[in-house]
Amino acid sequence: MSFTPIQDVLAGKCEDDHVNIRGWVYRKREGKKTIFLLIRDATGIIQSTIKEGAKAWREAEKITIESSITLGGIVKKDKRAPGGYEISTDKMTIVGLAETFPIAKDQSEEFLRDIRHLWLRSRKMNLVMRIRSEVLWLMHKFFREKDFIEISPPMFITSACEGGATLFSSKYFERDLYLTQSAQLYSEILIYGLEKVYTCAPSFRAEKSRTIRHLCEYWHVEPEWAFADMDDVMQIEEELVSYVCQEVERQCKQELKELGVDLKLPQVKQPFPRITYKDAIEILQNKGFEIKWGKDMGYDEEKALAEDFGCPFFVYDYPKEIKAFYCKTYRDRPEIAMSVDMLVPRIGELTTGGAREDDKDKLIKRIKETGLRVEDYDWYIDMRRFGTVPHVGFGLGVERLLMWMLDLDNIIDTIPFPRTIRRSYP
Repeated sequence: MSFTPIQDVLAGKCEDDHVNIRGWVYRKREGKKTIFLLIRDATGIIQSTIKEGAKAWREAEKITIESSITLGGIVKKDKRAPGGYEISTDKMTIVGLAETFPIAKDQSEEFLRDIRHLWLRSRKMNLVMRIRSEVLWLMHKFFREKDFIEISPPMFITSACEGGATLFSSKYFERDLYLTQSAQLYSEILIYGLEKVYTCAPSFRAEKSRTIRHLCEYWHVEPEWAFADMDDVMQIEEELVSYVCQEVERQCKQELKELGVDLKLPQVKQPFPRITYKDAIEILQNKGFEIKWGKDMGYDEEKALAEDFGCPFFVYDYPKEIKAFYCKTYRDRPEIAMSVDMLVPRIGELTTGGAREDDKDKLIKRIKETGLRVEDYDWYIDMRRFGTVPHVGFGLGVERLLMWMLDLDNIIDTIPFPRTIRRSYP
């Protein structure tokens, strides 16, 4: 038996035809002589009607929410039905009869987080996951079209990229290793042969943050490439974000409509505004923030700063003391790191990137200044010993991008199984 995707029925391709569909019972409503079922599959939701006396009546009476079924019937156009079509059902088979579905009784936010494995069946999560898949595919497409090579970095690492305070330690046979915070250091190795590389992989941060924008495990898109400078970083970043936003708006219209997303995506176009860290501090001070030059901006500062722009924008040229050891500094301004963040409204920081230090002696000095052990980074320093080259890169958090694009209240709704300081189940 062949089955028709529900989206084909809703598209009007099967009017007055007899079709077979399969899926799960999304809703059930019983009348005196008619039972109405909403059936969902991966492509959509359609109404099924079963009249008293039909062969399917007995099965329809005992069917429960989230039971899996197959059914057959004639497709009829009906403006009153969700989607404008319904199936007048003449046969039904229960594949898996569900017990009482708990979400039907309790839909509190905390409860839905506790039973994530069931909440992922919801229409909202289905739509978000479809858009997430599209975003990831578009990112791969973007980098491939610009001749970047995808690489596979290790998840176990011996030395920190961002800082030891946010590392997850793990026993690796007889040694203590860590879960990766970023693919950057390993990606830098491969630019010496491939020149332009990128990764799309999980990163792990042991940050004890209880905010709407933090995850302990998230997906990280990180390109690195040789013979490039700060302008190149910002140009690629704005091209990537503009491209993804515009293509999602074009290809996911139905999903965005159902989610009720404010369609700001078509207006996300390059070039993005650019301000220096110095400018950002002055703006924040004028807004009443007690922040001085040399201090890092937190979520509140980033959010306030973003209100003035209403679109993605760049903050660049940070004090080197608040940036990682690998950030290159200006020859005539050694206190300034060639580092840049992209910020977006409501979320704050979306990307971090910049130029990497390519001078061996300066890199060693910076490693020592930050209290790290030079011997842990000897392999990394080798890149500067043998054919060093100016190079750049950045990292973008997929979940933060999705949260901003889809106006979601919390980052945990952007990933199937969120890992936070309080949640590791299921």
